[in-house]
Amino acid sequence: MNRIDQCMAELRGQGRKALVTYIVNGDPSPEATLPTMHALVANGANIIELGVPFSDPMAEGPVIQKGHERALEHHTSLRGTMALVAEFRKTDSKTPVVLMGYANPVERMGYAAFTELATASGVDGLLTVDLPPEEAADLNSQLKVAELENIFLLAPTTTDARVQSIVSLASGFLYYVSLKGVTGAGHLDAANVAENITRIRQYTDLPICVGFGIKDGASAKAIAAHADGAVVGSVLVAKMGEMAGQPAEQIAGAVAELIKPIRAALDEL
Repeated sequence: MNRIDQCMAELRGQGRKALVTYIVNGDPSPEATLPTMHALVANGANIIELGVPFSDPMAEGPVIQKGHERALEHHTSLRGTMALVAEFRKTDSKTPVVLMGYANPVERMGYAAFTELATASGVDGLLTVDLPPEEAADLNSQLKVAELENIFLLAPTTTDARVQSIVSLASGFLYYVSLKGVTGAGHLDAANVAENITRIRQYTDLPICVGFGIKDGASAKAIAAHADGAVVGSVLVAKMGEMAGQPAEQIAGAVAELIKPIRAALDEL
């Protein structure tokens, strides 16, 4: 069983919510990412979403765009990101790692080559922001053979017909985008999120994690009351930007401190 499935099943059995944390590999320095991943896990993260830097991260707001830019200054690549996951696996064989990025680097590598390297590196899933379900069949077939999860985004504007199309391909969990717009934008409407999650659950038993706009314990708790987990990204990437130039361990500690109250709030549900 894939680590994501194991993690979600364990949390569901415990009556707990998943805390999914997003950082960009190589941001603000290549040395900072690995200790930050370990620090996040030590302080309550259940799944790590590791951003693969891209020159045109169209779904991201200004905060995460800057994280991509900082990482690209160090020539951080898809291949290098998978090498980092392999390093992470030397001391953490349990925590799921999802690569989150854009289709171009995966397509350039080739789906078969990507899948082979991802499996060897200990990657558990892939979220390709700009690959619609109509174009995902070939990649999906490669991932399924390797038992890698294909995570898809759903939005408030996703129609019922499109939800059904997406969930027929998706595995691991669904990432519900709580807001119209880019990462870090707007204000959360918990009632609207609850309504849409109820609608989506008509078509799938996959866990649903909610991201975009979750910044603290209160917002995480309000959203996760209706979902299986919360995704926290922009607030962590912002802190990493603020800490640029500091020692890697200090960056890791400062970022991990941000999730302690979020983990505590989720555990109150």
